[in-house]
Amino acid sequence: MSMKKLKRVLPFSLAIILASVSLPVTALADSAKVVTLGANLSDEQKASMYKYFGTSADQVDTIEVTNTDERKYMEGIATESQIGTRTYSCSYVEPTDSGGIQVKVANLTFVTSSMIASTLLTSGVENCNVVAGSPIEVSGTGALTGIMMAYEKASGKELSEDQKATATEELVTTGDLAKDLGQDTASDLINDVKESVIEDKLTDPSDIQDAISDAADKQGITLTDDQLAKITSLMESISQYDYDVKALKKTLDNLDGKSGGFFSNLWSSIKGFFGGDSSGGGIINNTDDAALGNDAIIDSTLDAVKSKANDAVNQAKDKGLWDKIVGFFKDLFGGDDTGNSDNTDSTDAVEENTDNNTDTGSTDNNADNDTSDNTAESEDNSEGNSIGTENNTTDNNTNTSTNAE
Repeated sequence: MSMKKLKRVLPFSLAIILASVSLPVTALADSAKVVTLGANLSDEQKASMYKYFGTSADQVDTIEVTNTDERKYMEGIATESQIGTRTYSCSYVEPTDSGGIQVKVANLTFVTSSMIASTLLTSGVENCNVVAGSPIEVSGTGALTGIMMAYEKASGKELSEDQKATATEELVTTGDLAKDLGQDTASDLINDVKESVIEDKLTDPSDIQDAISDAADKQGITLTDDQLAKITSLMESISQYDYDVKALKKTLDNLDGKSGGFFSNLWSSIKGFFGGDSSGGGIINNTDDAALGNDAIIDSTLDAVKSKANDAVNQAKDKGLWDKIVGFFKDLFGGDDTGNSDNTDSTDAVEENTDNNTDTGSTDNNADNDTSDNTAESEDNSEGNSIGTENNTTDNNTNTSTNAE
């Protein structure tokens, strides 16, 4: 196709795509951005968390979260070693009006971004951007408490106390399963079962167990009787509440990188190439991973979206579309009218830009569908607890010796 014809066709096609898939996700009206800080952090550590979040104390509301706050939701659900006696986890929360729940975590070893996103759904949150982390490696079991507190303050909406307790139960249950199954497998199993329970309105224990068995079989998992009982009990609790199925699917699709089809993901890459933000995620895109040092463990739900965007670019290249699209826009904004610009360089540049625009701080070995091995935030004083106590491990960011939350 000649460049002149391409100029006539592409604007209409891209306008349709733009109208249907690229509406911005905006912060919720009348909401604020809220930071929570663990009460046991030093002033220096608190300052490092503001820097990591990409904000400052005068730009956000701040809540200090104590071990007492965490015990309110975790006692009777988590063990004493999981609850611990100190609080180091922090969070930064931005309610939004659409887009589902997106989460980025740093230095949380028991919980992953996927686990937190899914449990926030259970608590009653539908749309939100969240960054959770610590200046030192901790388990993260108490992180959910601070996030829910921040969401309520930021949105002005109170979440159901029962649903918050169920969300905490889900986080602990998923984390315990992850010790035997792995974090990705445990998260996928719980999400698959939860989707079936909510979408099919399952309430009978036998029907719930059938859904669990189907999900386990699909993943090739053999559950113990104790694991089956715990998942069944959790899902019975979840089945009591009314959830928006569309909101549920939006976040679960985010976790699977299913936020859009081929053209949606391709358009995200085009926006990224020409300077737009291809990822969504709001505050997540402003984090400064360097503030936590080179060894920080980073994990984000946006990594799955990035992977799909890259796949779309590769498919477009295979179809011979990508060079034509990039050449068209380069020509449209002042490039060579013949369309013979250096498309190879353009393609390389956009692939790099796609990587950088989506959760720029994520390291490759922690990305893609929440595969990082982030396991539980305990707050006891034992080092090397088997479930991943919230270890206050000395690193580049602190001179604190090994402690537990």
